[in-house]
Amino acid sequence: MRGVQAPGPAESTFDKDFEAPERRTVGAGTEGLAISGASHGDRLTQMREGTLGSIHSWELVTAVDGPGTRMTVFFAGCPLRCLYCHNPDTFKMKDGESVTSDELLRRIRRYRALFRATGGGLTISGGEVLMQPAFAATILKGAKAEGIHTTIDTSGYLGASCTDEMLENIDLVLLDVKSGDEATYKKVTGRELQPTLDFGRRLAAKDIEIWLRFVLVPGLTDDVENVEKVAQYAATLSSVSRVEVLPFHQMGLDKWKTLGLKYELADAEPPSKELLERVRDQFRSKGLTVY
Repeated sequence: MRGVQAPGPAESTFDKDFEAPERRTVGAGTEGLAISGASHGDRLTQMREGTLGSIHSWELVTAVDGPGTRMTVFFAGCPLRCLYCHNPDTFKMKDGESVTSDELLRRIRRYRALFRATGGGLTISGGEVLMQPAFAATILKGAKAEGIHTTIDTSGYLGASCTDEMLENIDLVLLDVKSGDEATYKKVTGRELQPTLDFGRRLAAKDIEIWLRFVLVPGLTDDVENVEKVAQYAATLSSVSRVEVLPFHQMGLDKWKTLGLKYELADAEPPSKELLERVRDQFRSKGLTVY
C-alpha cells in the first residue's frame, strides 16, 4: 500500500506480500492471508476454541476506524440486516474465508512499527465482531500482548457474548447506535434496541472509551425525536469521547444488486448539509464532541 512504512530488517524476509488491499469496495478480501484447509469438523472445533475465524477482508486505513493508521479486519457474519448496510456480503459467516488466529496475528504484528509511529492499531469490524466471540478474544489478547491499541466496531446487539476478560483487552469501542426509537431501530435492523443500550452502559461502567456512531438517513433515522433519544443516551455514557454522525451514502447499492438482495433504500438521498448540521447540533446540545 502506498505510504506504508517498509518492514524492519527482522521482518523483511517474510514480507513479499506486505502491501495491503487498498479498497475493500473492490473486493480486496483476504489477500496476503493464508487460508486454512481444515476439514468442516475441524473448523467447527477450532472456531469454538477461538483459533479459527471466518474473515471477509482486511485493509489499512487512516483516521477511519479509530485513531492513527489501523489494520481493520472484517469478520464475516452479522445478526442484523440494516437497510443501509454497505457490506451485505458480510451477512453470512459461511461466505468468509477460514483463517487461523496464528496467521492473522502474524499479519497484525507486521505493522507494529506503523502503529507506533501513527498512534494507530488494530480494529476488528464486520459483519459483527461478536458473532465470533472466541476468535475475537484470541486476536484481541494476542494484539494487546504485542502492545497494540485495540478497537472493535460493533452494534452491541451481541454484547452479552463479550466476556469481561475480552473487555480487558479492548481500548476503544466504535458503538453503532442505529436509532433511539424502538420501532425505528427494528425497522432499520430487524432486531431489538435494548441489547445495544445495555452493552453501552456496561462499557461506560468499565470506563472503556466509546466513539458512538449514528447513521443519518433522510426519511428513516432523521426524525427529531429519534435523534434526541440517541443523543440523550449518549450523554448518559461517561466514557463517550466523541459522536460521529455518518451521512447515508449509496456505496453499497451495487453489492445488494450483485447478491440478488432487495435494496429498500435505492431512492434515498444523502442528507443535506442543513439536515446534517441540525442532527449534529442535537448531539452538541448535550455537551458531546461531535464529528
